[in-house]
Amino acid sequence: MAYTNEEMADMHYVHGLSQGNGLEAFRRYAEMYTQRQHPSLLHFASSLHQRLREYGSFDKRTQDCGRHREVRTQLEEAVLNLIEEQPTTSTRKIAFQLNVDHMSVFRVLKEQFLYPHHLQRVQTLLPRDFPNRLEFCNLMLEMIRRNCDFLKTIEFIDECSFSHAIVETNNQEQFSLNVWLGVIGDDLIGPHFLSPQLNGEAYVQFLREVHPVLLEEVSLGVRRNMFLMHDGAPAHFSQVARQHLTETYANQWSGRGGPQNCPARSPVLNPLDFSIWGHLQHLVYRTPVRDVDDLRNRIIDACRVIRETPGIFERIRGSMRRSLDACVMSEGRHIEHLLHVVCLMQVLTIK
Repeated sequence: MAYTNEEMADMHYVHGLSQGNGLEAFRRYAEMYTQRQHPSLLHFASSLHQRLREYGSFDKRTQDCGRHREVRTQLEEAVLNLIEEQPTTSTRKIAFQLNVDHMSVFRVLKEQFLYPHHLQRVQTLLPRDFPNRLEFCNLMLEMIRRNCDFLKTIEFIDECSFSHAIVETNNQEQFSLNVWLGVIGDDLIGPHFLSPQLNGEAYVQFLREVHPVLLEEVSLGVRRNMFLMHDGAPAHFSQVARQHLTETYANQWSGRGGPQNCPARSPVLNPLDFSIWGHLQHLVYRTPVRDVDDLRNRIIDACRVIRETPGIFERIRGSMRRSLDACVMSEGRHIEHLLHVVCLMQVLTIK
């Protein structure tokens, strides 16, 4: 879409007025110029400012680097123009409209830090959840500002049920395992297999007798300053569990009814929920499971694979930080649609 020099000058003015914050500039421009056609976020986050800085002009530049580069530049412009005009279109529709292969369109989007649109299911949130999520994320970000390694000191813990069914003729065999895992720093703790029906007493018994043993592989210095975080499952919220956690960790734990209240219905704020469990299930169920022993062994092996994956925990902490930033940006509402924006803004900040 073409813009006049006046419009592009105003966009650049708003970009500076917003101190380089692309999302803030996007919102402010829409408020200041209500009668105009509003550009995409990409103009404020990258393209417009970068063009002026590198070339001294708002005009799009193409480089004379031979026929291949010229064709590729035209494709890039055509793809980005279609995305701007139809933000919810698909890569296959763009490829059809431009008569190019699908992967060429995908590569252009990837180079521009844009990602194809997919229908995404999200956790239902209630209006009362918004302030709780916002308060929690602001607290976490404040702790990170005080200590850039704060996320490394949190042990995120959770349970997940792995179930399977084998159908043979007229018979069906069903089995399941309740798996506990913890993540702290660059360590994956567990797996430990809990009873299928976990109640408060069983959970406290685990915390008293098993959890300390599992943590022996973590350095003593980390354990002394550790901050424990779990969700608001009934067993976690039981009075005996909360009493034990307060006696053991004082105010260094977070959960429903804890010193720091962990917000409900927020799996995007727990690395086990938004990363580890899905990856683990993918590894476990790649081929049919034979029996419960096979399921148990696969879970153990898959945990070892995750544990030995280079850089995985650093990437998870990066995702957690983006989730916290996006939650504050959305004022406690859904964040899934903002994660790519936060990622793009972080990339541009680094550059």
